[in-house]
Amino acid sequence: MGSDVIAKIVALFLVFIAVLGVFGKLRFPGQKRLASAKCPKCGRYRIGKGPCPCGKGGKA
Repeated sequence: MGSDVIAKIVALFLVFIAVLGVFGKLRFPGQKRLASAKCPKCGRYRIGKGPCPCGKGGKA
C-alpha cells in the first residue's frame, strides 16, 4: 500500500522533470549567441574577442 503511493509520486516527479526538460530545450535563451561563439574549424567555444587557441579560427 505504502509502496504504491511512493511509486506514483516518483513516476509523477519523473514526468514533471521530463516536461521541464522539453520546455527548457525549446526556450533556451541565448542559443544563437552560443552557436556563433564557437570556432568554425575545431568547434571550441571562444572566450572574448581574440582568435581561437587552435590558430585556425577567425576572430569574433
